[in-house]
Amino acid sequence: MEQQKLKAEILAIRMIPNADDSFCKSLQLRHHQKSLGMLTTTIDDIGYTALDEATKQADVEVVYARSFYGGANHSSGPLSGEFIGIIAGSSPDEVKSGIDAARNTIEFGASFESLNADGTHAFFAHVIPRTGSYLSKLAEIQQGDPLAYLIAPPLESVYGIDAALKAADVQLVKFFGPPSETNFGGGLLTGSESACRAAADAFRESVIRIAEDPLAY
Repeated sequence: MEQQKLKAEILAIRMIPNADDSFCKSLQLRHHQKSLGMLTTTIDDIGYTALDEATKQADVEVVYARSFYGGANHSSGPLSGEFIGIIAGSSPDEVKSGIDAARNTIEFGASFESLNADGTHAFFAHVIPRTGSYLSKLAEIQQGDPLAYLIAPPLESVYGIDAALKAADVQLVKFFGPPSETNFGGGLLTGSESACRAAADAFRESVIRIAEDPLAY
């Protein structure tokens, strides 16, 4: 079964050069974090990956990141998608650099893989060779450690995670039990970069096999 890349679309971007003090307090920002950048995108996992990349390319921190219930097909408006993320930094220039890095990842880097022509059956088997501050904190690993970011529809995700763990010397550090907000599932696995890639390959093959023959057990 041949897969096609399924890219996310950025729907809206805005910056706040000097955020209101009460708003900063609500976001629990540190005293020097006065500038904010925010974006929405059509695929949440690519959004999380992109914001993590922002923390590697600029002196920024992810201060808010959420998936929307039901996914992009059930979004609250034309610019909502299924994800919103906010980064904070000490200056507008730093935040702009972070947004630029996130945008580059969304447009040219991470992508889902589609198993059908209309993109309704898709999965994410993405390897991050070196994590930034956001995903390393989420996964409770050292910043800079490799990570396999594996996401699929409910049954595929559970079956695929087990296959990934058996295929390589990796550890499951975060399990996203289905249903997530977007009705998918998956997990974050860590190990060496080569082990993470082997795990991602095993996850991919498992998802493909299920798609080819869903009722074979």
